[in-house]
Amino acid sequence: MTSIGIVLSMAANMDLELEQLDVKIVFLHGDLEEEIYMHQPEGFVEKGNENMVCRLKKSLYELKQATRQWYQKFKSFMVDHAFHKTQADHFVFVKRYDRGEFLIFLLYVDDMLVVG
Repeated sequence: MTSIGIVLSMAANMDLELEQLDVKIVFLHGDLEEEIYMHQPEGFVEKGNENMVCRLKKSLYELKQATRQWYQKFKSFMVDHAFHKTQADHFVFVKRYDRGEFLIFLLYVDDMLVVG
């Protein structure tokens, strides 16, 4: 977690604003790239169609792809808003402004640090 230490150190040394965010239901935001099917959830099984399955349109918790799909969604949003991923850590995004100001987003699973 070197990046967290560096970002916190920068915030302290440069007297920057620091906010911590928690993204709710984070793994439900990812879009799936492949077809994934699951058994009908308990309590939602339709009588006469007990052997039917559900095709997922979005990611779910405990799905192998969930973490990666959330990151892809987040990265796409950040790039669309002129943030650049750092070379040293792909979970740190920086946006610079004309007057020398900047914002740093550091993502760790479903939490974020925002410094600027």
